[in-house]
Amino acid sequence: MTTHSIRLLPAALLLAMVLPAAAQYKVTGPDGRVTYTDQPPTQTGAKVQSVNLSGAGSGPDLSALPTALRQVASRYPVTLYASKNCAPCDSGRQLLTQRGIPFTEKRVDSQADIAALLRQNADGTVPQLTIGSQRLKGLVSADWQSYLDAAGYPRESALPATYRAPAAVALAPAAPAPAPVTAPAPVKKTDEPAPRTDGPNIRF
Repeated sequence: MTTHSIRLLPAALLLAMVLPAAAQYKVTGPDGRVTYTDQPPTQTGAKVQSVNLSGAGSGPDLSALPTALRQVASRYPVTLYASKNCAPCDSGRQLLTQRGIPFTEKRVDSQADIAALLRQNADGTVPQLTIGSQRLKGLVSADWQSYLDAAGYPRESALPATYRAPAAVALAPAAPAPAPVTAPAPVKKTDEPAPRTDGPNIRF
C-alpha cells in the first residue's frame, strides 16, 4: 500500500514534468466583486480560492499568504490523499505541515472514496500527493521534497502564524439522505346523519 513506483528524476526533467493544473481561480476583490480566472491572481488584498473543476471541492484559502507563496500555491495546488490508520499518510501530512505547504486533504476511507480514487488514476494506494497535475504514489520523502522544490515552494515555512489548514474532507461526496417517506393522512370518517324525526310518521 506504500510502494512507490516513480523514480527520482534529474532536476531539469523534474521541473519540466510539473505542469500547471487545469484549475481556475475565484477572486473576491476588496469591493466584494467576484471574478474567475485561469491565471494566478496577483491582486493585493483579494481573497483567492482554487476552484477544482472535477467537483472535488475548493482548496485552502490563499488570501492571507505572502505573495510569492500565494502565486505558487495557485499555480500548483497540493492535495494529499490519505486514509485513517495509515502511518505513511500521517508521515506525509507531517512533512507537508512542517514545510509549510498549504494543502487540501482528501480522505479515502469508504468504498465510495476508493472508487473515486480509482476513477482518477486507476490506483487505490495511499498516500498519494498531487502537485499541480503531477501525481506521486506512495510516500518517498525525497521525491515529495524534490517535486515541491521544482514547483517553487519554499524549503522553510512561509505561512503566517494565523494560517489554519482546511479540514480534511471525504474524496467522494456523501450521498444525499433519502427523503423521508410520509404515510398518507388517514381518511377522516364523518358520522352518518341521524335519522330525521320531523318527517311524517309512516307505519306499515
